[in-house]
Amino acid sequence: MDGEMTKINVAAKLDSFSDHWSPKVIGRVNDTEIKLAKLQGEFMWHHHEAEDELFLVVKGRLLLQFRDREEWIEEGELIIVPRGVEHRPVAHEEVHVLFVEPAGTLNTGNVRNERTVDTLDRI
Repeated sequence: MDGEMTKINVAAKLDSFSDHWSPKVIGRVNDTEIKLAKLQGEFMWHHHEAEDELFLVVKGRLLLQFRDREEWIEEGELIIVPRGVEHRPVAHEEVHVLFVEPAGTLNTGNVRNERTVDTLDRI
């Protein structure tokens, strides 16, 4: 995948997996990874000390909870969560999300539990 110049069909990549809360790397731009994930249910409260996170909703709608407010991210919309901001994604129904974040960003940020994915699949 790295160094290849090929187009990527995001819908086909999303069709290739069904697990939730397990990001898959679909590309890399310099030191930044482009990831896809399917989300359903509530994630845990967490933050990322050193990384900003971009969430782009490809399909569905995502509720991002912050300690002081909530924000609905609709299909085709994106939000950038600055480093250090505690947040919790909530997907009442399955949501497909594209993430843009520095390579090596841990999906659970400052929290380690059964949803932590140390090694991401590349699809």
